[in-house]
Amino acid sequence: MRALLRENVGEAIIGLAVVLLAAWFVMFAWDRTGGGERAGAIRVTALFPNASGVNVGTDVRVAGLKVGTVSAQKLDPQSYQVAVSLALDPSVKLPSDSTAAITSEGLLGSTFIALTPGGSTKPFKNGDTITDTQGAMDLMALIGQFINKPASTGGTAGGAPATP
Repeated sequence: MRALLRENVGEAIIGLAVVLLAAWFVMFAWDRTGGGERAGAIRVTALFPNASGVNVGTDVRVAGLKVGTVSAQKLDPQSYQVAVSLALDPSVKLPSDSTAAITSEGLLGSTFIALTPGGSTKPFKNGDTITDTQGAMDLMALIGQFINKPASTGGTAGGAPATP
């Protein structure tokens, strides 16, 4: 048995490295997808008219700094808006009148929820709802409106002014 172990020590070390790497990857993926939320996170809900691009695990940021993640989302049966549950870092005391907007890092960047702090002296507490929100912009609809914009109606063809 000892001879077998001596002959395969290199393979055993490589196998152990593969198992450790796989365990690290699982923990990393769990954290990035919202599974590994902070203990004691403050849970608030934001109601958005359009939540395109937002999924469980999407970042919640204030001034570009990550302060939480999206933990769940569902359709609100009364308002037909998307109720997005946010798990916020308890060490960041955001005012209870803060606003939320779905935005992206650029034309091809990832989507995130940007919180803008309000002026209230009361911080968020578990169960609060953010109603002052701005949903995701439909980029393809905006491009379509620009392309299909009707021509101006002043003057004649060719741009020459009309004569009376």
